[in-house]
Amino acid sequence: MGYQHLEIERDGPVTTLWLNRPEKLNAMSADIWEDIPAAMAEIDDDDSARVVVLAGRGKAFSVGIDVALLATLQPGQGSPAESNQTLYRTIKRLQQTASSLADSPKPVIAAIHGYCLGGGMALATACDIRLAAADSVFSVRETRMGLVADTGILQRLPAMIGPGHTAEVAYTGKDIDAEKALSIGLVNDVSTDDLTTLAAARGLATEIAACSPLVVRGIKQVLAANHGRTVEQALDFVAQWNAAYLISNDLTEAITAFFEKREPDFRGT
Repeated sequence: MGYQHLEIERDGPVTTLWLNRPEKLNAMSADIWEDIPAAMAEIDDDDSARVVVLAGRGKAFSVGIDVALLATLQPGQGSPAESNQTLYRTIKRLQQTASSLADSPKPVIAAIHGYCLGGGMALATACDIRLAAADSVFSVRETRMGLVADTGILQRLPAMIGPGHTAEVAYTGKDIDAEKALSIGLVNDVSTDDLTTLAAARGLATEIAACSPLVVRGIKQVLAANHGRTVEQALDFVAQWNAAYLISNDLTEAITAFFEKREPDFRGT
């Protein structure tokens, strides 16, 4: 499929999804919000793609929602109830953009540089792993624009950085740099610049891709299932998952490769 402001780059088992609107610092126009779920569905259906890297072309990861698009989200004609329903449906569609990353069965690594604001933060926090360049700037920018962030930041941040740090960055909308982001657990690591960050993300993706895709998919599902469950309930979930998938060709391959003293060739079956 062709996308106006997205680009899919395939390199063996690692697929990079590029935000490709560099002249606007990857401000998220209407087509980007709509196309990310479609692009992720395309990648999810590609068995050769085992890990996804999300990155931005140009000088920034993303400055968030395009203000021109934001200006169109005004009450329409009709009753207040009709206008409110329309806005509700629009917000739900925007939420699905970030959720398509979180809901992907494949690990998604964000390679962040420059600005990561608002909607860009929604994308980043929906990824499984975040790596940042030293020039990265993070902000729940909606606060400073008179909005309550509603595309997933406030729901995903607390599990990453804790309720106190979440409250601080959300209440103020202030900018935080890469060093601060690393110290509070928002990102896993910081590299010198955008190129080394991308290389680190692709290197990590290659490490993950060398593992059984069946197992990696299972780990992502099990980690997601932990939320909202007690330890006992989460243990039961993983027991059920392994009861369904433990006996696999990949397990046989791992055992065979061990005894033959070679690297396993996992197929995800």
